[in-house]
Amino acid sequence: MSRTASRRLLAQSPQSLIPELAPTFRLPLRCLRPFSNTTRRRGEEDDIKVPPSMAEPAAPSSRPYSFPSISRAQPYTPPPPSPSLNPKAATGASSMAELSKTFGGMTSLISQNRGSRAAQSRRRSSILDTLSLSSDGTSGNLLPEDGDFTERAHQLHIMATRHNCHITVVRPPGYRNPLNGNVSNNRTVLMSVACGNLSFRHSARKHYDSAFQLASYVMGVLKSRGHIKDIQQLEVYLRGFGAGREAVTKALLGLEGAALRGKIVKVSDATRLKFGGTRSKKPRRLG
Repeated sequence: MSRTASRRLLAQSPQSLIPELAPTFRLPLRCLRPFSNTTRRRGEEDDIKVPPSMAEPAAPSSRPYSFPSISRAQPYTPPPPSPSLNPKAATGASSMAELSKTFGGMTSLISQNRGSRAAQSRRRSSILDTLSLSSDGTSGNLLPEDGDFTERAHQLHIMATRHNCHITVVRPPGYRNPLNGNVSNNRTVLMSVACGNLSFRHSARKHYDSAFQLASYVMGVLKSRGHIKDIQQLEVYLRGFGAGREAVTKALLGLEGAALRGKIVKVSDATRLKFGGTRSKKPRRLG
């Protein structure tokens, strides 16, 4: 029997009159599909009540805000004073009058102070004008002008190379030559010696011992010739990274430099560094 014949017999049977017993054939419609495929079971946290503080705020009403009406016919009444104020605070016309008297006295005091300060400034200017001119009419100002600063510091230059050590002592400008009495405006060399002047030859000049003996010799000559008392301040300039750099420093910190150590006011590194420029000299290679 074909399928269509069985369906016709089933439709003609009396059981088809009862809708509950007859099989129903429904086509799936798109409009009847559920929005979610999840199971309709209650969660574990559905019974928890949310406190009112954590609840979502109510949506603002769409009604426009109406400002309270103010009648202009009524006179303005000031608000009552705050209870936090001091009971002795100024409130009223009498207290304002007292405040005006107080500020009036302060204004007069300020004007008096201004007048006294102006008088003091005039007195100081007159004193400075008196000191600015000497008896011969020349400028006698106590403050140094541009170019009046005089350097009083001697300079000790230490050049420590890989093969030798040189020490030079320079006088400050304004030195008067005792032989002819001339005053030099520039710095003049007081003493300049190297390790070769102490009979060190060739490779013996680059060692630590030769530089230390050179520093001891220079400090001994300055002390024996009486130049120590002329040196008021001393500036030390280090140049190079040879063995003589540390040797002269140790001599200044030892017994040999006890007379000069307290007069040192400046220590600086004057080592020259090259940035670009011409091609460097070929390095010396021994052996």
